[in-house]
Amino acid sequence: MPPSAHPPISRRLVLTTAGAMSLCVALAACGGGTASPVPSAAAAVSQAEIDKAMSTPTELTFWTWVPDIQKEVALFERKYPAIKVKVVNAGQGVPQYTKLRTALKAGTGAPDVVQIEYQYIPTFTITDSLLDLRPYGASALKDKFVDWTWGQVSGASGEVWAIPQDTGPMGMLYRKDIFDKHGIQVPKTWDEFAAAARKLHAADPDVYLTDLASNEAAAWHGLLWQAGAKPYVNANKSDISVKVNDETSKKLATYWGGLAKEGVIGVEPDFTDAWYSALNKGKYATWITAAWGPVFLSGAAKSTAGKWRAAPLPQWDPAKPVSGNWGGSTSAVTRTTKNPIAAAMFAQFLNSDPESAKLFATEQFFFPATKALLADQGYVGEKPAFYGGQQVNQVFADISGTVNLSFQWPPFLDRVVTDWTETVGKSLAGKTDTTAALDQWQTRITTFARSQGFTVKDQ
Repeated sequence: MPPSAHPPISRRLVLTTAGAMSLCVALAACGGGTASPVPSAAAAVSQAEIDKAMSTPTELTFWTWVPDIQKEVALFERKYPAIKVKVVNAGQGVPQYTKLRTALKAGTGAPDVVQIEYQYIPTFTITDSLLDLRPYGASALKDKFVDWTWGQVSGASGEVWAIPQDTGPMGMLYRKDIFDKHGIQVPKTWDEFAAAARKLHAADPDVYLTDLASNEAAAWHGLLWQAGAKPYVNANKSDISVKVNDETSKKLATYWGGLAKEGVIGVEPDFTDAWYSALNKGKYATWITAAWGPVFLSGAAKSTAGKWRAAPLPQWDPAKPVSGNWGGSTSAVTRTTKNPIAAAMFAQFLNSDPESAKLFATEQFFFPATKALLADQGYVGEKPAFYGGQQVNQVFADISGTVNLSFQWPPFLDRVVTDWTETVGKSLAGKTDTTAALDQWQTRITTFARSQGFTVKDQ
């Protein structure tokens, strides 16, 4: 990922209003449009049908916010010269999703293939907006991708809703020079992390061990993911379990809310000018981030080159190392496409072809979703000077294999994020009762879900 003033939205949950989402959450509310007939999961498309479709002059429309993706697209067009791909940037993340919902509802203007972050897939599958890619051979790709990513793009009955493109397994970047100065060892557990936070801030009141941004619902979800929480379980299109204030969640709230109240960690919003300045000035000794973080930080905090290192997240149970994920995108096919075979083949090729996948890692600096790249010594063996020659990609490749497999997302994520910011995030910023804020968050989510026609199990 190239350095920029703001990280691509595919790397983080954005804070949005819930208006656009609420229009489409009501069950079956975003129907509309007429798709070409597509086969059922049992009716696999034959190779003859694929060959015919891929040799028939066709133009696909592809919505994506990935910069300079034309290089990857060119590889596909070279293999299938009859197929032309029109690349359209319809906005990053949520702005694109809003346009997509509008086009799907109107029945016109939707793309054939669209970039969707993992966490937003349920908001489109619940409205039957995405094509099940199994009939087009997608299931055969499962073993090419990191195990947890396939779970993120699969449905309860085995549907394949999208093809993984990149990932964001979570780890910790830390300032080795600050750790060395204050005799701090890299914390292996969260208890050690808390002790280090107290020690560091006592030794230097101008420095904090980390910043848990009060505007960053993505980081909170990633930490829930690591802790083994199951805040959302979609039983079917009308039933959902919401448990954002269960025992595991309250363990996090007590921990992080307590450190915030003590004043030994920062809670300022991230990806702001003040936050960038803080990283450059050494205000924070760690950044709890994801695998896209190392490249981003090397551009955002250039004055600190050579001082950072990478490590796994501290653990709740060091005997069972586990991580969560923050960020990453997929390629999905809309059900309204008039060219389902060509669109499905494009989505699969774009992310599974070795050369295309490698371009994402080396041109756009995306962290790979394919097992082959995570085992490629040419990639994981890189030794960036910004990290003192440490093989940072290898660190995160190892972490990727520990990401919990079972985490799910709600089909109304925009609302969930807004409610988090106004409850849990607000409690962190104000150093008030974060555990009580979880209860408020739980109430808000369940009330909204029921208002949209869901049956909610909250206990």
